[in-house]
Amino acid sequence: MTPASWTLRCSACDTAAERDRASVCGACGQPLFAHYAPVPKGTPLADRWDAWRYAPFMPLEAGEVPVSLGEGLTPMIEAPSLAAATGVRRLWIKDESQNPTVSFKARGMSAAVTRAKAQGYPGLVVPTAGNAGAALAAYGAAAGLPVRVFAPRTTPRPILDTIEALGATLVRIEGHIGDAGKLAIAYAAESGYFNVSTLREPYRVEGMKTMGFEMAEQLGWRVPDALVYPTGGGEGTIGIWKAINELMAGGWLPDGATQPRYVVAQAAGCAPIARAFAANEDRATPWVDPVTYASGLRVPSPLGDRLLLRVLRETHGIAGTATEEAIRDWTLRLATATGIDAAPEGGCALSVLRDAVTAGTLSADAEVVVFNTGSGASYRA
Repeated sequence: MTPASWTLRCSACDTAAERDRASVCGACGQPLFAHYAPVPKGTPLADRWDAWRYAPFMPLEAGEVPVSLGEGLTPMIEAPSLAAATGVRRLWIKDESQNPTVSFKARGMSAAVTRAKAQGYPGLVVPTAGNAGAALAAYGAAAGLPVRVFAPRTTPRPILDTIEALGATLVRIEGHIGDAGKLAIAYAAESGYFNVSTLREPYRVEGMKTMGFEMAEQLGWRVPDALVYPTGGGEGTIGIWKAINELMAGGWLPDGATQPRYVVAQAAGCAPIARAFAANEDRATPWVDPVTYASGLRVPSPLGDRLLLRVLRETHGIAGTATEEAIRDWTLRLATATGIDAAPEGGCALSVLRDAVTAGTLSADAEVVVFNTGSGASYRA
């Protein structure tokens, strides 16, 4: 496996950081990004059939073996009936429920746990509204590292059961994921554990990049006109954007290729990014009393707000919301049209897409990739 060489720099102020820094920028408190020399088109990819196929773009030292459960390389299924229902020319569902821990979170945890193990951390801690906790429990077990998860009591019961079944210490709390995040920060400081909170360390987003690499490769090394991503903390959206930038830098995409338009889909009961984007703000203000049964979207104050708003503005993107009724309706439509046992986040994405086409903000001639980020089974007690 060809290792990559990388440096860490702040995504906001460009301050350099040590590669083993498991935190945010010391100067401004914003997320750190890994930076690589461009990987030229034609560089051999790794001879393996998982997300680490894209090792030349990933934070892996020479001789290191990634902590992997076979994540990635998920199917991208064309859905003509959903294209017709939403009003676009072509539509694919990128089905992240096919990951080992039934959500896209497996990708990020594989990368983050690989670095935590390599750097000698004694354990791992994370706040979760759902799938992140289950994914970290699995990858911590695979790495032989203890895991502590702080989760709101409103987290779906099947996910909480999975966290405990995989041997992690689960701490149920009152409140929302922001409250869990504060406890995770305090516990990491006390214990020396690696805090794997969304964008509070630089490596989860590196695993998320692999969705962008796969999407481009599955389309024949090109990108769609638009992609729709159900967005809570934002690492999936940001990771794909970072991946496409890296592919363009290396010449992997056709001459003149640009980023697709990004459509951020949020629940109407917790939509800090959509609200900030509509108001032309650079930061999102915390959402008071977040309410949605799509637990992955119940993130009232995402650390990646500045980055998400940057992605939307740079790509002439769209940010929309869906009601609970619309989320349920489109989740059912997704399942019955494709056979995918979709999470409600996937239904939210389709609802927002349909609204964007109806409003004329997205062309009916568009080719669109919609991400289903998890499994409906995780929501059924």
